[in-house]
Amino acid sequence: MCSKAFYRSFLFFYKLLLRRLKFAHGTNLKLQKCPSLDSLRTSCTGDHLFFDLEGGLLRCTTTFPYFMLVALEAGSFLRGLALFLLYPLICCLSHDMGIRVMTMVAFCGVRVKGFRLGRAVLPKHFLEDVGLEAFEVLGKFKTRICFSGMPRVMVEGFLKEYLGVEVVVGREIREFGGYFTGLIEGQGKVALSEVKREVELHAKQSGKNGVVGFGGLQALSAYDISSTCKEVYLVSEADKKKWQPLHRSRYPKPLIFHDGRIALRPTPLKSLFLFLWLPLSVPLAITRAIAFLYLPRYLHIPILACLGMVSRKIIKKSHNNEQACTDTEIKRQVADNDNCFKGQVYVCNHRTLLDPLYISGALGRHVIATTYSVSRVAEILSPIKTIRLTRNKEVDRKKMETLLSEGDIVICPEGTTCREPYLLRFSPLFAELNRVITPVALTSHVSMFYGTTASGKKYLDPLYFVMNPRPHYTVELLDKVDASSGENSGKQWNSYYEVANYVQSKIGEALEFECTKFTRRDKYLMLADNEGIVEAVSKER
Repeated sequence: MCSKAFYRSFLFFYKLLLRRLKFAHGTNLKLQKCPSLDSLRTSCTGDHLFFDLEGGLLRCTTTFPYFMLVALEAGSFLRGLALFLLYPLICCLSHDMGIRVMTMVAFCGVRVKGFRLGRAVLPKHFLEDVGLEAFEVLGKFKTRICFSGMPRVMVEGFLKEYLGVEVVVGREIREFGGYFTGLIEGQGKVALSEVKREVELHAKQSGKNGVVGFGGLQALSAYDISSTCKEVYLVSEADKKKWQPLHRSRYPKPLIFHDGRIALRPTPLKSLFLFLWLPLSVPLAITRAIAFLYLPRYLHIPILACLGMVSRKIIKKSHNNEQACTDTEIKRQVADNDNCFKGQVYVCNHRTLLDPLYISGALGRHVIATTYSVSRVAEILSPIKTIRLTRNKEVDRKKMETLLSEGDIVICPEGTTCREPYLLRFSPLFAELNRVITPVALTSHVSMFYGTTASGKKYLDPLYFVMNPRPHYTVELLDKVDASSGENSGKQWNSYYEVANYVQSKIGEALEFECTKFTRRDKYLMLADNEGIVEAVSKER
């Protein structure tokens, strides 16, 4: 009886194995082994390329980090924790079933309207995971058709906007009442008929050149495209481990704006560190905030350093700068100009809401911070005076002139934060004050959470910044610039825009950042689908 049961079990697994082998050989793919892909990278063998995103472009062997980002950014830490706890089960399931489980956990109950993670959050992590060797293959073809096992809403924005892919084929998630259900439409392999249709269509267009297939064995073997593809190149996991990451300078489109709270790429191991750190980060952040707000200046600096908050002050002096002002020239200008005020203007690039606080700490005295759409909570808790501007040029100029009679002011002419090494266009309003200007170059570094957001809750920005294990700030005071156009000025400025561009260039040179003409409006239209103007400000205008 026992031997009979064993025989039946053995026969069952033998038939299953035979079926798998038959399926593998039944695809009849014309394979060409190219471990280094040198032949495909150096010569263009077709007009159209059909490639697999996960198996042929990304260096990572799992899609878990991208679903974790969706769970954390579109959902909550609890949703992300649920996905992390299910990871061992996902590893035991088939690839297709694992995708379905992760889609269910990450998307169930997420609102369809306003879902912008595919354009605002995920492209940064996708670009950092692109292999240089695979990217060079994409540039050899005129038309690119991409297939992905992930939902199309996750990958389409990245593929079309940053890689110029013409056709994207991915899974579709069912919707109900304006929310994602988490259920993937269709059964079995994803959009099999759609993939074949796209490949056959482009094969007819290209004539004898045909379509070249490129990707992983697991994805390409699911489609019988040998009759339409001229060649099919398969990439193994061993080959992908040798790939180099795509450098920022090679990006087809510069990555200037991106959103989201999570700064790290949440692989399973880093996700473990994240959830272990969360219970410690909140009380640590509260302790840091209390020390910063209520302790004397000579005490909170060493205490915050002991609590892991690192800051560095740099004073740059250059005798070769023709526009640099000496202290003697400043005193002479103050004496000769009846309209001069006693305060100084500090112009800095914008990294987080804490910029004026770090500048105040570097100077050793209180300054006045000018803000636009900072939350009321941040204004109440701020240890320095904050003044909200209205974005009305004349009203704001009069406000800042009045503030200069009270003390030093800090202005962020970018109007919004930028996480990447780029400077947005400087508003020339600060130059109209006809004052000596001190440019300040700021850099900040976080390892776990971003302290800025475009579509989230802004009053939590400072909290997220101090929740990092070791948040780092560098304050670099540059040479003063004479922005006046009188006889005592070192240069006759043609316009206030020229002054703003000059100050922007000096800060960009100090930080090795690239200067751009992008504005606050450009950032918010891309990340949050609005112009970045809060309701209260709109009413004032």
